[in-house]
Amino acid sequence: MKNCFLLLFLLPLFSLAQDCKLKKSVDPFTHETKLSTGFQNFTNNGLTVSISADATAKEIDFFIWIKGDNKCFDAESVANVTFEGERSKTILRNAGSMNCDGAFHFVFKNSASTPTWLTRMATKKLATIKLVGTDKKEMVIAFSDEQKVLFQSMAACMTTEGKTLLVQ
Repeated sequence: MKNCFLLLFLLPLFSLAQDCKLKKSVDPFTHETKLSTGFQNFTNNGLTVSISADATAKEIDFFIWIKGDNKCFDAESVANVTFEGERSKTILRNAGSMNCDGAFHFVFKNSASTPTWLTRMATKKLATIKLVGTDKKEMVIAFSDEQKVLFQSMAACMTTEGKTLLVQ
């Protein structure tokens, strides 16, 4: 009877556990293991954006791809990330190559201690991501409530599961 009571007491904790559905692959050249969320589509105000998060032993990479728009990004392009219910924001530089395909990357180092802004993305909901490309015009990605939860879940999975790739 005590065991049944204990199981019922702990059941809510199991329901809060993360459900990380990550794809695991191995690079054929470097033999490095990579985890990926795969691309998730975010559509708002007629703008379709796909976002993927990938983790290797060295870095955690968020790849934003704006579909149907010839948006150009280079090393000077930035993403202004704002959080729901807060004034604080962060500015992240494009870590990808120069392109006019609508591809933007921001990268965090994968280490035993999680970078502060990645922790914030995993624990707080994003309000918007404003991308500023080579034309200096802002492109605002606004998230619905469900999309905020999805992005937060992607970031949380990368922070926890990315650590499993670290070389011990």
